[in-house]
Amino acid sequence: MSIRSHEDEALAEAWDALTRWLAEHAPTSYASLLPSAAEEDIAAADDQLRQHLGYGLPAELTALWRLCGGVEHQDIEGDEQEEVASGAFLPGGVILTPEQAMSAVLLGGGKGWGAPVVPWLTRDEAGPESGHYAGPGGVGCWELPEGIDPPQYPSIAAYLTVVHRALTAGPADLMGSSGVPGIVYGCLIWDDPQSSWLTSAAGDWVPLH
Repeated sequence: MSIRSHEDEALAEAWDALTRWLAEHAPTSYASLLPSAAEEDIAAADDQLRQHLGYGLPAELTALWRLCGGVEHQDIEGDEQEEVASGAFLPGGVILTPEQAMSAVLLGGGKGWGAPVVPWLTRDEAGPESGHYAGPGGVGCWELPEGIDPPQYPSIAAYLTVVHRALTAGPADLMGSSGVPGIVYGCLIWDDPQSSWLTSAAGDWVPLH
């Protein structure tokens, strides 16, 4: 029987708290969660990283993929313009699958990252060019071709914990004033009430705080 590290325990607790909240308050987002990624897909991503960049997957990202292998957006009744992505329940966007993460790594131009990091969140799923990375130093933002910013959170677990705090206690702008949490069509969506990107769904989106 495998023994989970303290970091894995912290991640599991943060993920459990977030997903329990989704199940109660944003069931369509909850339904978008995929089961754990296949071990062979995780191993293939690790091998690809070692081959192209000389380092393997961050242990915490591997642990996350064993909890959730990514998302699959749900069909939403009433969203005729298909502007609401049920799986984009994190302020950083959607959780990348191992395969999607490797596509983003290779788009980064070989060793252009400058640190042993791996993309794990993005808001532009079609050929991701920006989002959040995970690495030994924590979680931060990445963008192509610029590269990576310094870490903003010490770990994925810490990031998820702050997300959960923003949902349950606030303040609404805890994750940044440009994206506050709200519910529409049973989905958790982060938007700016002063400058919304939503059009037809804007009137149905209700901020949590």
